[in-house]
Amino acid sequence: MAFLSTGAGLNPEFQSPLEVSGTTDVITEEAALCPPVGPAVRVTPLVQEDEVVARGSAVACLRHNPEICFTAPIAGRVARITLQPGRLLSEIVLFRDDGAGVETHDPKLAETDAGLRRLMQSAGVWPWLRRRPFGGMPAQGETPSAILVMAADTRPLSPDPVEALGGREEDLARGFGALARLTNGPVVFCTHGDAAPWRSFASGRIQIAERGTRHPQASAGICVHGLCPAGLDTPVWDIHAEDVAALGTLLRTGILPMNRLVRIAGAGLREARRLRTHPGADLRQLTRRIAAPGAHVILSGSPLDGHAAHWLAPRHRQVTVLPRYEAPRRQHWLVSALTETAGAGPAIPTAALTQAFGAVLPAAPFIRALEAGDDETAMNLGLLSLLEEDVALADYVLCHGGQLMAQLRAMLDRIRREYAA
Repeated sequence: MAFLSTGAGLNPEFQSPLEVSGTTDVITEEAALCPPVGPAVRVTPLVQEDEVVARGSAVACLRHNPEICFTAPIAGRVARITLQPGRLLSEIVLFRDDGAGVETHDPKLAETDAGLRRLMQSAGVWPWLRRRPFGGMPAQGETPSAILVMAADTRPLSPDPVEALGGREEDLARGFGALARLTNGPVVFCTHGDAAPWRSFASGRIQIAERGTRHPQASAGICVHGLCPAGLDTPVWDIHAEDVAALGTLLRTGILPMNRLVRIAGAGLREARRLRTHPGADLRQLTRRIAAPGAHVILSGSPLDGHAAHWLAPRHRQVTVLPRYEAPRRQHWLVSALTETAGAGPAIPTAALTQAFGAVLPAAPFIRALEAGDDETAMNLGLLSLLEEDVALADYVLCHGGQLMAQLRAMLDRIRREYAA
């Protein structure tokens, strides 16, 4: 499968210094288990403060599905457990203690399909899966209509996912075999450019899809919409290729690797770097020696869809450091009322706006449906395949400052409540 239009998309440019060659391994002195982006996660803590836990051991589970566990990203001592009202997970902070060891699981559990699910849920792999529509992790017994494995990333300043797969081809193939057992539909491997090195993976229901280099050609939601659209009764999952290789390692050794390739870039740095670290890494420690003088803001994620954070988000593989500028002095309310409207400007159809959706869905009608709250039209145009990150480029083109992403999330939440009812 090839992308319909290799020239579709845009190449937004963000300033960043030259990258230092080489990749270093970093385990931060503090780390945190944070909830994945998506619907709120209600949990039951399985540990207490000041308790020592091994890397990969379960520290919390879903309140209403205790088989699905969240695991420690590093070996350490539990410093703080923070839950919001309703037992919503905020963060579980750990202090590093390498003597706590590593949790080992029994790979023989995966000999049956039900056992494979139990292993993935108890070992902490399940939260790495992301479902569409609505986002968040899949339900315990959900069967997707398709699974997309993302080995391509076109977001600005992102690392090349293929670099994280070098020497791990056997574990990657083993992970693909496991994913194929979770669905009756295709497992699609999305990769940049020449797919020749991966042709051996294409067999049975495992397919190869070549993506272009312009954003959002390798945005997961755009790929889902173009290859296997999600629906209310036909959910589609996506997962990063490096996580699939980690699943393969778990099935081979019983130990789930937590390291991942992360790129640190942005205009607020003296130098950019690539390193291998872990989910929940302390972003202050990762950027301490390379940040430029002056005030700056650290984003977990890309400059398009990242958010200011203390810890590396569970699925993120980018850290963006930007200069912090002082907010302009606020005008008198009467002057503001006379010179500008309360909301963002209208979405004027342009070629750039069309390309911001990869030219795979009608941009102007889709945005009008979002702004008008027209759920039915938005669903017919492809809403259920998309999440906030998939419309971040359009938000950037329109200079809406996140309004489009907020409208999409509000509509998805409204549809999810109605669908659940």
